[in-house]
Amino acid sequence: MTTTAAKRVALYARVSTDGQSVENQLQELRAVAERHGWEIVGEYTDRGISGAKGRSERPQFNAILNGVARKEFDLVAAWSVDRLGRSLQHLISFLNELHAKKVDLYLHQQGIDTTTPAGRAMFSMLGVFGEFERAMIQERVKAGLKRAVAQGKVLGRPMLNGDIEKKVLALRAKGQGIIKIAKTVGIGVGTVSRMVKA
Repeated sequence: MTTTAAKRVALYARVSTDGQSVENQLQELRAVAERHGWEIVGEYTDRGISGAKGRSERPQFNAILNGVARKEFDLVAAWSVDRLGRSLQHLISFLNELHAKKVDLYLHQQGIDTTTPAGRAMFSMLGVFGEFERAMIQERVKAGLKRAVAQGKVLGRPMLNGDIEKKVLALRAKGQGIIKIAKTVGIGVGTVSRMVKA
């Protein structure tokens, strides 16, 4: 009689601020691993890093993906989908990298196990809802800006008076370079460029 080897699992935990602790996430994941008979081969934690950050800005998340590429684990376990990322594109890319190496994903809060078709479908739906929430926040910001304009509030860079523009154009007409004009007049190089092009 042959016994199947225990699944090798990597635990991932993340908190957005340094003041928070990853310990609660890890405790629950360790308990799950014990119940399922999984062998924990690594614990990866990113502290004080937003889920909106990409792989390159999350060292431990990157380390997990490097481990996936080397087939060091059979399964990645995280406390919740939002610990992995806030962007649908990042989440789907992550899932695709796992499945390319036949590595599964377990999400504790959502009870998702991507070894099943239902688990894969639910994971995709959670990502869609996360992206929808971000889009709604952006729409509220845009609506707020529109309301501010309707109330007569001036948005954007402060307007420069006409004397400054005349001085910039006069110096340019004398053949001075944009950087020198910016230093002389005391405004940004980008502002000088815009005036010259206009």
